[in-house]
Amino acid sequence: MKFIVSSTYLLKQLQVLGGVINSSNTLPILDNFLFELKDSKLTVSSSDLETTMSSTLDVESDEDGNIALPARLLLDTLKTFPEQPLTFVVEENNTVEISSNHGKYALAYADGNEFPKSVELDNPSTTTISGEILATAISKTIFAAGNDDLRPVMSGVFFQFSTEGLTFVATDAHKLVKYTREDVKADQVAEFIMPKKPLNLLKGILAATDDAVTIEYNDSNAKFTFENTILVCRLIDGKYPNYEAVIPKENPNKLTIDRTQFLNSVRRVSIFSNKTTHQIRLKIAGAELNISAEDIDYSNKAEERLTCDYQGDDMQIGFNSRFLTEMLNNLNADNVQLEMSLPNRAGILTPIDGLDNGEHVTMLVMPVMLNN
Repeated sequence: MKFIVSSTYLLKQLQVLGGVINSSNTLPILDNFLFELKDSKLTVSSSDLETTMSSTLDVESDEDGNIALPARLLLDTLKTFPEQPLTFVVEENNTVEISSNHGKYALAYADGNEFPKSVELDNPSTTTISGEILATAISKTIFAAGNDDLRPVMSGVFFQFSTEGLTFVATDAHKLVKYTREDVKADQVAEFIMPKKPLNLLKGILAATDDAVTIEYNDSNAKFTFENTILVCRLIDGKYPNYEAVIPKENPNKLTIDRTQFLNSVRRVSIFSNKTTHQIRLKIAGAELNISAEDIDYSNKAEERLTCDYQGDDMQIGFNSRFLTEMLNNLNADNVQLEMSLPNRAGILTPIDGLDNGEHVTMLVMPVMLNN
């Protein structure tokens, strides 16, 4: 088995696939990339048993075969090469010899047949969505997903497809983000929960592509196909909580404010907040928003006043500044609206501008109790 491939082209693909490989694997074969050669096409795969990803590359070859090569060693070697053709030749003594313009490198390979086979989806449902929209949906929601192993359903992003549009939801019980696209529709209703790891991989690759992504899914797995890449992952099993029930419908108090100004103010004031609660206080009266924080243990306190547009009763409400900062960071609007009903009910943050047609973002943040 022999093939010739460009060093930078191969490195670029392998760096993406390397994101799948865990630092410590139960099966030693998972520390490898699977190389499958057929009809001058090289398919490289990586897996952690939950997620399998493969890319197809064009190479010069007229042979077939499959081998598993050590991922870390290969990546470290490729990173040091300038752009040049590399020749891979499988030798008799269970090693692969790589020849470059300057030298030769031999590394041991494993039998490609030991590599776990990718899951085949039985009669899946299919939806096609633009890569850019999917990347946006992931980055707008994934930061709000939880990390609690006891509640695995909340550690992923909930995909809800229907004939009216697509909805993506993530929550960790303190904050919630719901991202909806009415300009993209699915043929039939479907719901599934995607784990974070494959989503982070997809987000990284799709940000740079305009290609359409085909999503196939059944009860247990999802498969994403685009350009020359396929990603198959196991879905999180379980029923997603009823998120609509926690979004308050009646919110008479509406605050409209410049996003950047609000974000910078919250950032500055939060430096003076208590290091365990990160609590900041919003006090709204008339057209003035007063943001303050105090760390009683160290006698640190800060207060800022901003002008805003406010309709509603005067109120004081406390929030965890980290959640507010994350949410404001993830919006690209110039102005945002914060809707509230009572100091113990969730606040709803929405962008006023900067959205495409048919695109909606709703962010919900739970308040913290103020100690007066």
